[in-house]
Amino acid sequence: MIERLENIGIVVEDLEAAIAFFVGLGMELEGQAPVEGPEVDRINGLEGVRADIAMVRAPDGGAAVELMKFHHPVAVSAESNAPVNALGIRRILFGVKDIKTMAADLQARGMELMGEVVPFADSYLFCYVRGPEGIIVALCEKLD
Repeated sequence: MIERLENIGIVVEDLEAAIAFFVGLGMELEGQAPVEGPEVDRINGLEGVRADIAMVRAPDGGAAVELMKFHHPVAVSAESNAPVNALGIRRILFGVKDIKTMAADLQARGMELMGEVVPFADSYLFCYVRGPEGIIVALCEKLD
């Protein structure tokens, strides 16, 4: 039986840009490391894996995102600007405070808001932000 969610993994080409994006959203970089070796090959079901990973975590110590840059074998491509309704994992949702100010700040720093900040069911405000390589992050603020 599942006890908890440890992290969500995202494969990227530009590890530094992905780290900067998530840190810019307010996450904290826990660390970076190269990974390789027989156990890494066995876990991944691939041969000769060499990758760099970085772990970023929400400030409350909860949700973590593991960012992975594969050097060998190279990552296979996917459509980087897939819309929210494309098959597969499309977005990660984070709860925030003062979403309107945060969205304005993100836009001022050059991040792309995919739509606009919108109320939903009189309970939340939502918006989607597109990061490097098509990463989609949803932000929501619970209304009192």
